[in-house]
Amino acid sequence: MCKLNKKSGLKRIDPCMKEVIRSLKAHGGYKTIACCCGHGKYPMTIVYEGKIGGFFELFSGIQIHRTRRFYKKDKQGYYYIPEVLENGN
Repeated sequence: MCKLNKKSGLKRIDPCMKEVIRSLKAHGGYKTIACCCGHGKYPMTIVYEGKIGGFFELFSGIQIHRTRRFYKKDKQGYYYIPEVLENGN
């Protein structure tokens, strides 16, 4: 788990996710769109573009019916995907 960085405006990968994302790209051919480790508050999530279109969360398998802004921010500044929480993951 990495420390929450509350700075915004920069696109970056959580440091603890870099190797996971690299491996997915190298071994699975996944095109990663967004990711977050959850910072101990929410589940780890990785949004990828499906091979035949659409966007999915890797661990839950849930399809996300948005084309951008996959994450919502809570009052403490942590990001989460509402659909993943709604499905009990």
